[in-house]
Amino acid sequence: MIALETLDRCFHGIVPGVVATCDADGMPNVSYISQLMLVDAKHVAMSCQFFNKTRQNLDANPLATIEIYDPLTFEAYRLHLRFVRSETSGPIYDALALRIQAIAAHTGMAGVFKLRSADICEVIDIERREGFIEPAATPERVVLPDGPLTELRGLQLVSDRVSRAPDLDSLLGGALAALDEVFGFTHGMIMLPEGDRLVTVASHGYGGAAIGAEVKIGEGVIGSVAEAKQLVRIACVSSDLRYARAIREQYEQGTARAAAEIPLPHLANAESLMTIPLLVQGRLVGVLVLETRNSLTFSQWHEAFLQVLANQIASGIDRMAEREEHASETTLSFCYYRNDDCVFVDGEYLIRNVPGKILWKVLRAYQADGRTEFSNRELRLDPNLGLPAIKDNLESRLILLRKRLEQKCPAVKLVPTKRGRFSLAVDAALELIERETA
Repeated sequence: MIALETLDRCFHGIVPGVVATCDADGMPNVSYISQLMLVDAKHVAMSCQFFNKTRQNLDANPLATIEIYDPLTFEAYRLHLRFVRSETSGPIYDALALRIQAIAAHTGMAGVFKLRSADICEVIDIERREGFIEPAATPERVVLPDGPLTELRGLQLVSDRVSRAPDLDSLLGGALAALDEVFGFTHGMIMLPEGDRLVTVASHGYGGAAIGAEVKIGEGVIGSVAEAKQLVRIACVSSDLRYARAIREQYEQGTARAAAEIPLPHLANAESLMTIPLLVQGRLVGVLVLETRNSLTFSQWHEAFLQVLANQIASGIDRMAEREEHASETTLSFCYYRNDDCVFVDGEYLIRNVPGKILWKVLRAYQADGRTEFSNRELRLDPNLGLPAIKDNLESRLILLRKRLEQKCPAVKLVPTKRGRFSLAVDAALELIERETA
C-alpha cells in the first residue's frame, strides 16, 4: 500500500481533489473538495462549510472515494475512505478553520464563509490511477532545500544574526536576509503589533514598498493569524481566493452585502504564503510573512522548522524591546584620565593602559558618529594607541577589555563579527568625561 504521508503535495490544494459518495439508495454524487487535510498516516479530514450533498451522503453511507493529484508529476491517486466522525473543535478543526477564516476575512466573508465541521475519514486503501497520464521519462522534480545541513545552517545563521544584532532594525533585517540566503525565501516581511493593527517594520525583496503597510488584527490572512496565534500555510493562494470570491458572489445575490475585501500589502500574484505568529510565552510580538510565486515552495517540514526559527526571532524582538526600555532609563557615565589611560564607569574602576585607550576610542566614535563597526587593522594604525610594531598582543587586549565589560558594565559589549572585526553594542545612554588626572 502506498504510504499516505508520501502524498503530501497532493494535499496542498493546487489541483482540487474530487470526492464521490452515495446516498442510502446508491445514488452517486461527485463534487470538488474545498479543503482536504492530511491528519496522520491513516486519516484525512475534509472541510464541511455548507449543508451539502456530500455530508448528507456520508451520514447515510460512510464509504467514499477521493481522487487527488500530484501537482508536479500529474499522477492521480484514489483514496478509499470510511467516514469516522465530525469534529467541531480541537486541533484538526482549528487548523482547517483558521485557513478558511483567513481566506474568508480577506474576501470580506468573515462570519459567512466558515467551517461547520472537520469530517474525519479513515483511509482504507490507496491506489495509483494507472493510465491517467501517458508513460513518459521521469519528470523533473522541484528540488526543495531540505536536509540536516541546510536546516542546521539556517538555524545557525538566524540565531547568529539575532544574537549579534545591535538594534531591532539589524535583527529583523538580518533574520529575513538569512532566510533568503539559506532557503531562497526572496520575499518576506515582519510586522509588529501597534494597538489593534500590525505594522510592517522590516521587509526583504520588496524594495522598501512594504514598509509601513498595515493590517488590522483579525482581518485578512495575516490579521487572522495574529488573532488566532496559529501558523497558516497556503499553497494555492489564487485558487483559494477564486473559490471564496465565487461564494461571495452567490451570497451577494441575496439581500446581504459582504464586507469590503482587504488588499494584501505584499507580493502581487503570490501563490505560496506562510504566515507565522511570533510568540513569547503566548504573547504576540509580531508576525513573520513569507511568500513566493511558486505554489510548491513550502512543504510540510517547513512548518515545524520555520516555527523554530520564528521562536528565535520572537525571543530576539522581546529581548531587544527590553534593552531599549532599559536603555531609555539608564545613563552610564564613563570617565577617562589621560595621565594613566585609566577608565572609570559610574565612579568605579574599569580598565587602564592600552585596553582603556581602545575603549575610549570606540566610545567616542560611537557618541560622535554613531559608529558600531570597528576593525583590528584601524586600531593597529592609530598612533594614539601606542601599540608596538611587533607582537602588539592586540587580540589578547581586546579579550581582556571584553571580559572586563562583561563583569563591570554588561550594557556595553564588544561583539566579534568576523576575523579581525568587532562591533560595539550599547544598551544605555552614555555620558563621556575626559580629565587630565584623577
